[in-house]
Amino acid sequence: MSSKNNGHFLMHRGKREDSTMASLTIINARAVIGGAVRKCNLKVVDGKIKGIMPPGDTYGKTFDARENLILPGFIDIHTHGANGVDFNHAEAKDVRGVRDFFASQGTTTFLPAIMTDTEENMLRSILSVVQAKNTLKCSQIYGIHLEGPFLDAAYKGAMPEELLQPCSYPLFKRLQDASGGQIRLITLSPELEGAAELTKRLSMEGVRVSLGHSGADYETAVRCIEAGAISATHTFNAMKPLHHHAPAITTAVLESDGYCEAICDGKHLHPAVFRLLLKTKGLGRVIAVTDSMMAAGMREGIYKLGNNNVVVRGGEAKIMGTDVHAGSILTTIQALRNMMEFTGLPVEKVVPLLTENPARMLGIFHRKGSLDVGKDADMVMLDDKYRVLATFSEGELLYQAGK
Repeated sequence: MSSKNNGHFLMHRGKREDSTMASLTIINARAVIGGAVRKCNLKVVDGKIKGIMPPGDTYGKTFDARENLILPGFIDIHTHGANGVDFNHAEAKDVRGVRDFFASQGTTTFLPAIMTDTEENMLRSILSVVQAKNTLKCSQIYGIHLEGPFLDAAYKGAMPEELLQPCSYPLFKRLQDASGGQIRLITLSPELEGAAELTKRLSMEGVRVSLGHSGADYETAVRCIEAGAISATHTFNAMKPLHHHAPAITTAVLESDGYCEAICDGKHLHPAVFRLLLKTKGLGRVIAVTDSMMAAGMREGIYKLGNNNVVVRGGEAKIMGTDVHAGSILTTIQALRNMMEFTGLPVEKVVPLLTENPARMLGIFHRKGSLDVGKDADMVMLDDKYRVLATFSEGELLYQAGK
């Protein structure tokens, strides 16, 4: 990969008047397409990839990639905030600010995770996210990940125990109606009474159900998987471990064909455990997530995660006065670098964990998750040290290093 660039790129064929262009050709690219790195030019029209052309072919205005690497934009399905913003306390303008920070990390699609809180506070947080998406035009927000409140107190992690609730479709419906149908993913514990029935109902309504914060036995977890649960939330974390006589939820999610989230910061999962997860599930069934909280992108210190005071020190976020993890300070680009380091695999092998796999789980792979003709022009450009140089969202230059 070229190391000649300094983080600045040139637009050709006329002055760039706006970062959103009806037509654009990204020239001199080395793009990950179909699991391999290809030299090509990428034609973008009205926010969609319209052509993957041999080097030399151009159309409309051009953006010179200077032989840097282009990947599909990253998709983060589990994040509680970053850059000083906690989604449980954010206003719409704050959510937009996080969107801009995420663009600098290569993220082009994300689901703000609203954690267990009072119904009033969850409603307020949901409305802030919806306002950011609709009124402030943050199309990078695909929807909301509701993490709770239907969770097991014994595996609550950073969730406030006094606010955990039994499974309740009416409560979920109130939150979903307020969001305008924007809750796309929910984490619940399968051992709660009525969990399998709620899983089936939500799955039939198109909501993805993920199992987590759970000490469920194997059989109970399997019932929820058979009812439609498609994923496991931060696998191994806040989850009862397997035992050869008592396989538990961990074995159920590893054995199933569903997806497994993995927090790839080297803190939540030892690299060897991450490699074991990949060997067990395969590269096509693991989703890299950040589970980031407001301290991501910030200095060490004291922060908030929902109702918790959190101390960030030594690369870890923990509830004050405890050894309990409270999210992470991970970013998607660092997750990519970590996965390459942990596995020794090249970028084209691990990038689907941040792109294709979450898109498939969410049911949006026809639009996002790979560099294919007809899909949204969501792209991230990296230098030879895998640092973000530019990020495009639906053809818009959302971030450019040095600008």
